[in-house]
Amino acid sequence: MSKCEQCIVREFSSLKALNKEELLKMADCKTSYTIKKGEPIFEEGESVNGIFCVKDGVCKLSKLSANGKDQIVKLAKSGELLGQRSLISDEPANLSAVALEDMEVCFIPKSEIMNFFNQNNQFSMNVMKTICGDLKEADDHMVSMAQKSVKERLAETLLYLEDNFGKNNDGSLRIQLSREELAGIIGTATESCIRLLSELNKNGLVDLTGKKITILDRNKLKRMAE
Repeated sequence: MSKCEQCIVREFSSLKALNKEELLKMADCKTSYTIKKGEPIFEEGESVNGIFCVKDGVCKLSKLSANGKDQIVKLAKSGELLGQRSLISDEPANLSAVALEDMEVCFIPKSEIMNFFNQNNQFSMNVMKTICGDLKEADDHMVSMAQKSVKERLAETLLYLEDNFGKNNDGSLRIQLSREELAGIIGTATESCIRLLSELNKNGLVDLTGKKITILDRNKLKRMAE
């Protein structure tokens, strides 16, 4: 693991506001972890007592509903911080974070983060902006769930996955989600998700090869999503 001041991913999070002295302090107290695919970084209801910085890899942030279904709220990638809201509100984690691929994360304890929060106004502002951005995303997601059909939400999600996480060399979506995970994002039963993907495949909008999904007709998907 590289030192914090040399780590490029901090430029994509609230940590970019920290000066060299603060980054050296952070490097002294952080703990680095390798999280294997499928393992939790933290679980809903857990006291996190700090924040996690995603150095490499992607995880899903999800909430377990009353009927036992896993509702995926967000996908977090390299450069993002996890646990900021819980840290500031002084509450247990509201969501679970589980690795979708092998990940490298760094944990920074609450005591150090609160020192930065109290002493560095720009860092405090950056954290607040990030939390506001998450709230905006949650609002947009809630409206989408309420007003769009499951097919429209599926089209929107496939485009989001390509735009935000890229493609493999063969053109398939880089992030390979299980059908159950995809259903968890769009808020439907796994069977419905499988049926709708087959329909998109039959109509030539996507290609399905095992778990791999390749978008073949972006324009039609866009129109469907809107």
